[in-house]
Amino acid sequence: MGIFDFLTGEFIDVIHWVDDTRDTMVWRFEREGHAIKYGAKLTVREGQAAVFVHEGQLADVFTPGLYMLETNNMPVLTTLQHWDHGFKSPFKSEIYFVNTTRFNDLKWGTKNPIICRDPEYGPVRIRAFGTYSVRVTDPARFLTEIVGTDGEFTMDEISFQIRNIIVQEFSRTVAGSGIPVLDMAANTADLGKLVATAISPTLQGYGLTIPELYIENISLPPAVEAALDKRTSAGLAGDLGRFTQYSAAEAMTSAASNPAGGGMAAGLGAGMGMAMAGQMANSGPWGAAHAPAPQAAVPPPPPPVEHVWHIAEKGQTKGPFSKARLGRMVSDGTLTRDTYVWTPGQDGWHPAEEVQELAQLFTILPPPPPGT
Repeated sequence: MGIFDFLTGEFIDVIHWVDDTRDTMVWRFEREGHAIKYGAKLTVREGQAAVFVHEGQLADVFTPGLYMLETNNMPVLTTLQHWDHGFKSPFKSEIYFVNTTRFNDLKWGTKNPIICRDPEYGPVRIRAFGTYSVRVTDPARFLTEIVGTDGEFTMDEISFQIRNIIVQEFSRTVAGSGIPVLDMAANTADLGKLVATAISPTLQGYGLTIPELYIENISLPPAVEAALDKRTSAGLAGDLGRFTQYSAAEAMTSAASNPAGGGMAAGLGAGMGMAMAGQMANSGPWGAAHAPAPQAAVPPPPPPVEHVWHIAEKGQTKGPFSKARLGRMVSDGTLTRDTYVWTPGQDGWHPAEEVQELAQLFTILPPPPPGT
């Protein structure tokens, strides 16, 4: 090292950090021999904190501002004062800049399905994913617990651990919430707050907080979603005959678009097409005059679907119960006119006596005896 380089190194340090990476959480100020000069100027910008480490021990944390490192507890590290050490200072000091802004749009999701018990469908498997943001609130703890001596620590180095914590607490929260699967989409905001609150103690031990956590989607397995789609299609079709025609048309379309079916697919599509054509001909003005009389009677409509009911009692829900079971509960006094009940398709909770289907359960009871 030349004399000019040596003297240049003895000038007063200007210590600062400007980050343009968007994912760096901690950056160590690099100085030859880690020698911080007496009287150095330390600039800490908004959204940053500076952690001063002297001789391997954390000495101080600087918040945003301009500092002059010349107090008595700061080491005098000019190398000109240490001729006996070969121009090398025995004092080793380091400054770590910590990014205290939010790191946004971080992804999380369940790797495997979560099994939970739905009050209407029983055991179901669900998946979920979303985004979250993280922020360093305790730079000293974050440096000692997570970063260590890493000179450049990025968000990718800890995001996997945070995702595991989120998925674990999400699984526990959803499994114990008792919210029906079909109603979870309307409660994602509340579920996100519950998960964020549950993981806060763990992240505080790292010196971190999660200001925001969002659940973007909660989904069921493809087979269950297909069954729900069929149930929805049947409800939209309404009339059984129209639904049968719709199903036949769908099957014909699938058979025609499947080249692997060969002659069987072609024959099936042709047979369904002739049946559909016969129905259309019989329903038209020409077919009404020439079509033969129907040979089969119209099948009866399907039996009505019996509703199942949930009841609310002392802030908790019970059920589902059949109407017959509710009748027995009325007899033994566990179900009253003022008990709130709910069934799928009903707009909110209502007292039992205001539900037309259940009101008759209370009318069959004999009136109270006279004189009471």
